[in-house]
Parts: sequence; structure tokens; C-alpha cells
Amino acid sequence: MFLKMRPIFSLVILLVFLSSCNEYQKVLKNEDVKAKYDLAEKYYKEGDFKRAKRLYEQIAPKYVGKPQGERVMFFFADSYFKTEDYYLSGYQFERFIKSYPNSDKIQEASFLGAKSYYELSPVYSLDQTDTDKALIKLQNFINTYPESEYFDEANAMAKELTAKKEKKQLEIAKQFAKLGQFNYPILVSAITALDNFISDNPGSIYREEALYYRVEATTNLALNSTENKKKERLEEALGTYNTLMRYFPESQFKKKADNLVEKIQDELGDYTTTSAK
Repeated sequence: MFLKMRPIFSLVILLVFLSSCNEYQKVLKNEDVKAKYDLAEKYYKEGDFKRAKRLYEQIAPKYVGKPQGERVMFFFADSYFKTEDYYLSGYQFERFIKSYPNSDKIQEASFLGAKSYYELSPVYSLDQTDTDKALIKLQNFINTYPESEYFDEANAMAKELTAKKEKKQLEIAKQFAKLGQFNYPILVSAITALDNFISDNPGSIYREEALYYRVEATTNLALNSTENKKKERLEEALGTYNTLMRYFPESQFKKKADNLVEKIQDELGDYTTTSAK
């Protein structure tokens, strides 16, 4: 019996789908703003944000200054967000915030606007302009709405984006250090970049890694320095090693750092022996 009914169910579903398409196309093409508004609301509530967005796009200018304008503008922006069109959702939420600063939806709009830019943030190796925008908006949200239900999520996103920017900064410094293995003067730039990273990001999750690469860079520079600079640079490398061990005694880089410090101590031992003579 069930098998016999399946073609009928399929036909019914097809007819409903075609009817919906016909209704959508008909309303989309006519000039009845109220019909478009009602159908947009219907699609939005049903989760058909693509169709809702298209209808809101047509009627949004018609509702500027009207009581329904706030509702239309918010759902319009949210439809872009729900369809993952984050550039336009960010823009539309910004417009909503400027147009309706006293709206009951202002907090949610501020959060979703910031989240739109968060979603646009690319991998760390690419340009971080959208990451910077997202961080500014997330921080503004965090500062403005510390009691918000979205606070924890906003804070987590801000931390993630901060770590992404830190990773980019560290990778640039590491690239200098890598190039410096074949061109020792570049190691000076690597050390400066690592110093800047450590100074600028005291609480970074990459601090341990940055300290290790500073040990490596300062050791390589010291071992390949002229005699009048060698002792001072060896002592600087040893100091960085001690800092790494003080803050990260169980460091994942401990074995490699210990191998480097053995070379440092061997070289410094020669100066001690010379002084003793």
C-alpha cells in the first residue's frame, strides 16, 4: 500500500513546490509592496532566506521612515547573514545600527555585524584588513554590552582573531630567521621582529615559540659573529634561553634549546679559559 502511495506523495510535493515558485515569481514581478512584505515575512519565518532577501531588497527603500522599516531592515540584513553573504550583511547591519540606534534589536545587530566581519577574516597568511575590522567591532561590542548573551561568543571570536594576527606576525619573524641561516645580517632583523612580537604580545599563546626562535636566532648570530661582538651576543643568547626556561620549564622546544645552549656554554667556556690564563 505504502509503495503505491509514494508516487502520489511525490506528485503532491511537486505541485506544492511549483505553486510556491509561481507565487514567488508573481509577487516578485508585481508592484504590490504589501504582498511582497507579507511573502518576505513568510519566507523568513520558514527559513527560506534566499527568497526573503530578494523580496526585502525590493521593498526596503519603500519602508524607510515607516513603522515597519526597522523590522524590514533588520530582517533584510539578517537574510544576507543567513545566506552567508557576509560583506553585505556587515554593511546592512551597519546601516541598521545608524538608522535605528534605539532599537530593541541594536545589541543583536551589533553582534551580527561584528560576526559578519569575523566570518570574512581570511587565513593568517593573507591580508588581515577584514580581521582588523572584525576586532574593532567585536571589541566595541564587548565594551558596550558586557552583560550580553552574546558576550562569551564575541570574546572567543576576538581571542581567535587576535591569535591569528599574532601568528602572522610570528611567521614573518620566523621567515627572517630562516633566511638568516644563509645570510647572517638578516638575523638582526629576525631578532628585532621577535623582540617586537614578544613586547607587543605579552600574553600570546605563541610567546613560548617566539622565545625559542629568539634563542635560535641569537645563538646563530653569536656563533657567526666577529670576535669583538661574539661574547656579548653569546651572553644575550644565554639570557634568552634562561627566560624561556623560567617561563616554560617544560617547553616543547626544551630539547632543541638545550642543544643550542650547550654550544653557547662551550663558546663562553673558551672566554673563561682565556681569562684564567
